[in-house]
Amino acid sequence: MGAPARALATVEERARGVAERHNVSEIRIPVLERLELFQHSSGETSDIVEKQMYAFGDSDEAATMVALRPEGTPGVVRAYVEAGLDRSDPEQRFYYVGPMFRRERPQKGRFRQFSQFGVEIFGRADAATDAELMIMIDELRRDLDLELNFEINSLGDAECRPRFRQALLEYGRAHLAELCKDCHQRLERNPLRLLDCKIDVKIAEGAPRSLDYLCDPCRAHFATLRELLADAGVPNNVNPRLVRGLDYYTRTTFEAVSRAVGAQSAVAAGGRYDGLVEALGGAAVPGTGFAIGVDRLALALEASRSDVRPDVALLAIGEAAMRVAMRLAGEMRAAGLRVEVLSPDRGLKALLRRADRSGARWAVIIGDAELGRGAAVLRDLEASSQSEVAQRDLVARLTGVAG
Repeated sequence: MGAPARALATVEERARGVAERHNVSEIRIPVLERLELFQHSSGETSDIVEKQMYAFGDSDEAATMVALRPEGTPGVVRAYVEAGLDRSDPEQRFYYVGPMFRRERPQKGRFRQFSQFGVEIFGRADAATDAELMIMIDELRRDLDLELNFEINSLGDAECRPRFRQALLEYGRAHLAELCKDCHQRLERNPLRLLDCKIDVKIAEGAPRSLDYLCDPCRAHFATLRELLADAGVPNNVNPRLVRGLDYYTRTTFEAVSRAVGAQSAVAAGGRYDGLVEALGGAAVPGTGFAIGVDRLALALEASRSDVRPDVALLAIGEAAMRVAMRLAGEMRAAGLRVEVLSPDRGLKALLRRADRSGARWAVIIGDAELGRGAAVLRDLEASSQSEVAQRDLVARLTGVAG
């Protein structure tokens, strides 16, 4: 079972707020795209293309192969290029939110249909833009009062990455007998996948490090990124095995990790993809972005929040008391309290058990005797103590205590 809808909505709402504060505009992209879009962008050796896509033939004359989108970046790039923005106005900032689809074995934090919130920035090749993306995620982390750890790496560019790729290929060949079946199949086509293999972890630990092969511009870019993150108070650790599972990343890659969601610990990830726009038919425009797993972040939010509970459980004994309770509940909510009105058809003991299970701090009890006196019983569920309070004083009493 996934996160509650309220947690999903909270993550999406707060993420929109962060993006819009950074002057990022919303874009809507199709759920259904041509299969070749993901083959050209994500890479033939990526797990997405090899194992995870829902792809099928259309019934049009060309028998077009289509796929349910497994990620958002390729669709945003396609829309950007088709609108001609890559040539007319290259510097653009977009965010998207919506469902993605992958063939997965469902488990905590991993679903066949899941929601992503992503940001893509085009036309900026500077390290400040990469830093801004991580700062956005960190702002969202603080807004949600979560604990996340950032891991970063640099994969180099077209000049230095081939040297690293060759070194990794030679290392993989030297350990070929020890590699798993998947690494055997894709080593020659994409040796970087050795670093994010979940089976060959021990072998990958001794593999060449991309940071050791960076050219001077890439080394300066990465150093600037780290300085900007330090200035912004965004803690991070360098992870030399962080390559991400997609072919289009260059230079910066990063993940935000939570300990609250089990094995699927990466709740957000991204990086730079300076060659992707050109690879999909556009101009040579740099790009960088991230995607947040809304479901995973919502699970982390639920796991970390002890305050997701009503402030007040209202117990009304009988229909007459219920009418008064509904009026009082409205006054309490207008004052900013979270209130749940319990069923009038149950006995007091059952209602108190329900109030206690809900996690409410206070129970307000109104029966015939209290109605006659214009009062209510205010019970502190944590201290197991109670007192009688005039109905007209309830809101002031509760907000005074809560505030």
